Amino acid sequence: MKLLYPLSDRNKSLIKPLDGDEHVLYCVPANVDRAGSIAGDISVITNKRFIGISDGKIAIDRVIQKGEEFETVTLVGNGALEVTSDGLSATLARFTMDHIPRYATVARALNQLACGEVPRFISTDDEGVCTRCGRAFPSGTQVCPKCVNVLSVFGRLLGTLKPYWKLSVLVLAMFVLSTGIMLLAPQLLRILIDEYLVPRKRDLGGLLLAVGAIGLSYIGETALGIIHSRTSAKIGEHVSRDLRLIIYSKVQALSLGFLHKTKTGDLMNRINNDTRRIRSFLQNVASRGIVHFITVIGIGAILFMRDWRLAVLVLLPTPAVIVVVRVGWSFIRHIYRKLWRLMDRVNSLLQDVLSGIRVVKAFGREDWEIERFKKGSADVRDLTERTEKAWSTLTPLLSFVLGTGYFLVFYYGGMLVMGDKMALGELVQFSTYARMLYGPLAWMSAIPKMFIEAMVAADRVFEILDREPEIKDKNNAKAKKLTGRVVFDNVLFGYLSHEPVLNNVSIDVSPGELIGLVGHSGAGKTTMINLLLRLYEVDEGSILIDGTDIRDIPLRDLRSQIGVVLQETFLFSGSILENIRYSKPDAGYDEVINAARVAHAHDFIIHFPDGYDTRVGERGQRLSGGERQRVAIARAILHDPKILILDEATSSVDTDTEQKIQSAVGTLIKGRTTFAIAHRLSTLRHANRLLVLEEGKKAEMGSHRELMAQKGIYYQLVKAQRQMAGAKGV
Repeated sequence: MKLLYPLSDRNKSLIKPLDGDEHVLYCVPANVDRAGSIAGDISVITNKRFIGISDGKIAIDRVIQKGEEFETVTLVGNGALEVTSDGLSATLARFTMDHIPRYATVARALNQLACGEVPRFISTDDEGVCTRCGRAFPSGTQVCPKCVNVLSVFGRLLGTLKPYWKLSVLVLAMFVLSTGIMLLAPQLLRILIDEYLVPRKRDLGGLLLAVGAIGLSYIGETALGIIHSRTSAKIGEHVSRDLRLIIYSKVQALSLGFLHKTKTGDLMNRINNDTRRIRSFLQNVASRGIVHFITVIGIGAILFMRDWRLAVLVLLPTPAVIVVVRVGWSFIRHIYRKLWRLMDRVNSLLQDVLSGIRVVKAFGREDWEIERFKKGSADVRDLTERTEKAWSTLTPLLSFVLGTGYFLVFYYGGMLVMGDKMALGELVQFSTYARMLYGPLAWMSAIPKMFIEAMVAADRVFEILDREPEIKDKNNAKAKKLTGRVVFDNVLFGYLSHEPVLNNVSIDVSPGELIGLVGHSGAGKTTMINLLLRLYEVDEGSILIDGTDIRDIPLRDLRSQIGVVLQETFLFSGSILENIRYSKPDAGYDEVINAARVAHAHDFIIHFPDGYDTRVGERGQRLSGGERQRVAIARAILHDPKILILDEATSSVDTDTEQKIQSAVGTLIKGRTTFAIAHRLSTLRHANRLLVLEEGKKAEMGSHRELMAQKGIYYQLVKAQRQMAGAKGV
């Protein structure tokens, strides 16, 4: 987010540094005054002071003192930055709600300065608004529809043809040759009329030759058309496949944070529908556009060489068409962007409902979901109808305007023929050329619609391709064989930078230890696991494995040595064998069966008619929750990791199965560092140590016996679970 707004020269002159080491760190608007009205004040934070500027004067100039505490307070309709010192609180700045994340980050930086630390929050301009025009980006995209450079996008799109340049040159040659033959046909028609038909010349051989030449020209044009159409189709399909593969590979490389913010329907639209539109454009619009462009240039040159006055009459309606097309350009582009965003929303709704259809039916919400889909579909229908009505009206009008030139040619040309100033064959030749010219011009008048569709699709595709992953390997990252010592060193992290989920958590885990993570929902247990897997990057501090920062280990190497059984068990469509093998594709049958035995999955698997070849269905729906969980555990066991993560690994199994799995896990974790999260605290009582998290902070740590003796947070959690179990008669 933006934390360093520009200061005016006048405000710069007000800030006089205390010494040569003082420098401005942050500068953010304080746009609400003490009376609650909108103001133009600004807050300046240096490495030593807080300075508040109001009405061109310094209203607050406060040196940051050790022990002071700064916090952001949410009020009614606005927020405030407050400081507490010696038990007394004071308001430093007030601001509108959109600045709360900004001031929350500033408050954290001020607290670090008050502790003698150096803040590491960096100002960025990623505000979700266009840096050129200030408009907010449409939902789910970082592209401004008003400022997108269409020519630049078109240039990049043409760049996708580079691997197929030989085929592209062949297609272009076919275009030129086909156009040349097409332009020759009216010349042959003129010869036929003026030299054989009008004079009624009885030369059957010459007549046959003229007619045969016309026929051969049409045959040649047709043959070349088939060749370039087939070649264009081949190029279009290859480019479409390449783009789908590139986008899919890019999505796999993008960070989890981006994927969680982006709707699944949106990504699917970009991979499937947008690439299909690009293929259609390259195959149909671009190739045909080249033909028509060459045709227009060729016919224009011929017309002006034959009779410039008739050529002017033919081209007279063209400027009016260009003006109309340019006026409708921006309007149509805006409509199409809006239409595709609506389609993204409907697709995402459809994907969500179909994925959660059991929940829908369980609560009897079918009619409500139908109404939601009906409304979304109606919005798409209305906008589509609006655009199609506009084009259905505009296209015939443009064709009619172009057709007026055709009538002018016949009127003026007819007068010349009647006055013996032009031969009939020449008039037919001119009218044929005019008809050949108006076809491409009418088609080209509709190009904005097709061009905009393709450019918007390409823009959406390139937006994904241009996005850099937040989590990526360093250039100097080196592969490392792990033994399992894990250190969290003052780790601070928030999914939103101004809302920390983990706050200065430190823990040193020895190889082979079993660490239980305990705490209320939202305390940060799963977040610690996500950070260890480097699905997210820590904001401050570091995570070390065997003394090496995980940011210095290649991602593939790091994750290949960590086994995971997540709370949300996910199985891919396929067989049980394929799902267990997912963690080790080259594993033999014996290895798979051994892993299944350790996870207590072998017995139920062999009772299926197809055994390990049993299809699990989409998301594993053909298996029970406990069966899915055990297959997932077998998958992790087969992975043979140095570090094992069990996130509610036994949440979907009964007590008897849980005891078997706990026994198997006891064998599995020997020699492995293990982090375990469990809803039932009794399953963690044999852990070497338990880390109790409270509101993202390390509250307690020790063995089950030690923490029970302390009678703190862990003791209360165990007591509450025992009381609940007693109430249920367990």
